[in-house]
Amino acid sequence: MNQLIFANLLHRPLRSIISILAVAIEVMMILSIVAIFLGMVNDSRQRTNGIGADLVMLPSGASLISGLSSTSMPVNDAIALRRLPHVAIVSPAIQHTVTSSTSISVIYGIDFATFDAMRPFTFVSGGPFKSADDAIIDTIWADGHHLQVGSPIEVLGHTFHVSGIVEPGKGGRTMLPLATLGDLTGAVNKATVFYIKCDAPSNVSLAQQEILATPGLEKNEVVTLNDVLSQMTPSHLPGFNIAVRAVTGIAVIVGFLVIFQAMYTAVLERTREIGILKSMGASKLDIIGVVLGECAVLAAVGVLVGIAGTYGVRELMAYLFPTTPFEITAGWIARGAGIAFVGSLCGAVYPAWMAARKDPIDALAYE
Repeated sequence: MNQLIFANLLHRPLRSIISILAVAIEVMMILSIVAIFLGMVNDSRQRTNGIGADLVMLPSGASLISGLSSTSMPVNDAIALRRLPHVAIVSPAIQHTVTSSTSISVIYGIDFATFDAMRPFTFVSGGPFKSADDAIIDTIWADGHHLQVGSPIEVLGHTFHVSGIVEPGKGGRTMLPLATLGDLTGAVNKATVFYIKCDAPSNVSLAQQEILATPGLEKNEVVTLNDVLSQMTPSHLPGFNIAVRAVTGIAVIVGFLVIFQAMYTAVLERTREIGILKSMGASKLDIIGVVLGECAVLAAVGVLVGIAGTYGVRELMAYLFPTTPFEITAGWIARGAGIAFVGSLCGAVYPAWMAARKDPIDALAYE
């Protein structure tokens, strides 16, 4: 029976290849959309954690996950924050989302001295801002856009020059002076977020209570960095579950229909063969096993091709869109493979049942 399974697949190589490609595309669709979402979330999580803050103060109703609201806080609130007993460093910042035809990026406006004091930058070349028109970028952004120290970059219709290139993992990929970004976005002397470092890790809760008890600050959101990071998961990313379900549904339908068509056609073409097998004593389960066995082989090969293809997509993304993170995980490889494999077997159930029901006398007389 095993020899018969492989012989049938090799007898119609084009149909087998198309079925394998359908399953492979199904796997690639699922893994690629998840890899992009996971990459975005985990990259943002890593860079937020790399700032080195203990607390984050946001305007009321704002969120680092769903995007900061247009509401901003006076930069001078930093003065009141620095007076609190358990606050060591306060760094006001502006996070501004910039969209283009090929990407979405978050530009950081920072006060370099306090932002660097949280956790020092590691400069690969160049150094801090020297003028209001300077910019600091990380190595990923520099490599992806072929930039070096002194290169001009266009941000919000304004030309900046790269003053320094730093290791990634701290804040944004592009960072501008706080006052300059405030002028460009109409948020003069405003900040969308305050990063706060406490005098000791054990005093984070005390500092949080002190901030909320300070007149004028009590309406703001003050959360620990651990709370912020715990929310930076795919399930909290707007649209993640909807997108994954939609892509998975489309992929499963495509794989199901192609496998169904291939197995259904194969059964019709092998009517006499099925009659011979049944006349030789093959049971209904044997016939079902042959059809499902063929499907399982196609699905298994398709899954392997799809996984390999996803790594190829990652390399292509790294070349075409180097600043877009693409994260493939073992867990999602297993889930994507399982979804594709089960969906393919479901597509072969009816053709297998149809083959098993064939009467051997009618099948032998079939022309």
